[in-house]
Amino acid sequence: MTSTDPLKAKIIAERSAQYARLKAAGDAPKTLPPATARDGAPIDPAAVRERETLPGGWYWTGRIARGEALRVLNASGASGVSLFFWNAADTSERYNSADTIKVQWTSDLRKGRVLFSDMGRVMLSIVEDTCGAHDTVVGGSTPGSNLAKYGDSALRSTRENMILAASKFGLGARDLAPLLTLFAPVRHGADGRFAFRDGVVQPGDFVDLRAEMDLLVAVSNCPHPLAPDRVFDPGEVELIVHRSAPPEADDICRTATAEAVRGFENNARYLRAV
Repeated sequence: MTSTDPLKAKIIAERSAQYARLKAAGDAPKTLPPATARDGAPIDPAAVRERETLPGGWYWTGRIARGEALRVLNASGASGVSLFFWNAADTSERYNSADTIKVQWTSDLRKGRVLFSDMGRVMLSIVEDTCGAHDTVVGGSTPGSNLAKYGDSALRSTRENMILAASKFGLGARDLAPLLTLFAPVRHGADGRFAFRDGVVQPGDFVDLRAEMDLLVAVSNCPHPLAPDRVFDPGEVELIVHRSAPPEADDICRTATAEAVRGFENNARYLRAV
């Protein structure tokens, strides 16, 4: 037993008790929908505003308006595509991985979940997702991880890509925080160790992220540091910004948890004020 085991046990017990109370009150999280079929959710060509092929190792920046969606299409089966987001109207508000996890009680991000800012508002909703295998804990690659993995710290890394991407918006390293990495099936073991589940992500997987406020977006196409590859040869991905269908009243992203409901209430107050 390590010195942290009693603390872990206490946290697990507290969360289990909280879940039981919410379940008894009828407020337990709803069952999420199944994964999207890889040949499902076609995009109407007339709804597409921007389409970009992002080569392996490179980055992209863009703006996504509220009501638009970003499809990240993993045509090559790349092992990790990292993203970061800022409120376009106030870049001091940014994606917060810790709140995204704790507010929804899980690091298992998939269709039906949302991505929170550090101000308690919902930045994006995961409206389509073919694999449900994403990481918002470990983070992207760095020169140090590339040296350890590939023996070359000069290879392109997510850390350096994100700093370059932030500079396109007049921002810097201080404006970045832990990232979301799609197509990264990281397992969190009971012993606290992380492991990459090889073979989960397939060519053709995609995720649609619906913007719930106007956003600045940075994307880095570099392999996840835990991916099992030993040769730096990331494949290309496709980014498609398109008009999203308006959410229905029972939209699962807006209603899956009481916390998500409150996040969207925060959005509504903010949007009325701007």
